[in-house]
Amino acid sequence: MISLLIVDDHPVVRDGLRSMFSADPRFEVLGEAGDGAEAITAGESLRPDVILMDLRMPGTDGVTAIRELTKRGVPARVLVLTTYDTDSDVLPAIQAGATGYLLKDAPREELFRAVEAAARGKAVLSPAVATRLMGQIRQPASEPLSQRELEVLELIARGSTNREAARQLFISEATVKTHLLHVYAKLGVNDRAAAVATAFSRGYLTPGS
Repeated sequence: MISLLIVDDHPVVRDGLRSMFSADPRFEVLGEAGDGAEAITAGESLRPDVILMDLRMPGTDGVTAIRELTKRGVPARVLVLTTYDTDSDVLPAIQAGATGYLLKDAPREELFRAVEAAARGKAVLSPAVATRLMGQIRQPASEPLSQRELEVLELIARGSTNREAARQLFISEATVKTHLLHVYAKLGVNDRAAAVATAFSRGYLTPGS
């Protein structure tokens, strides 16, 4: 029997997953959590075989929870179960230590097989996520961002305007714009939002940076 911890900020989703897994003798649901902080506490105390982890939750998000569970040596395998398959969601979750990544529209039996595989330590990816990761791997290597470009990008990610970034870095606003244009070219994007999202997906930025 595979023991589970269900983590999702929507009670109706948790109820549905609990009912589904509890009805199958192969699984035992040990508990639920409504956000990442609760997931960390429950993961340490309950020691489930597999944690079904949502990503976008208020408070502590799923990626932060996965990273902290890994840091604390919690042996549970984390299987992400979410609605989102963007680069800014997939790569950080896997880099944080997730064993697998499924979307919430996965059929019941596919989800069951994924949990069983995750419990055995096997990587599990939905077809859409696998395709996205292959696309990332096949992309030609881009020129790395310079230290100054990273500093500008970090401030932009925090919501700073070009003028505010210039003031904090003691450079001109025109220089900030030049650095941003270089960032756009290196990341293959056209605007600030895309630059920040791509930088997170490629590991240039992290939630704590």
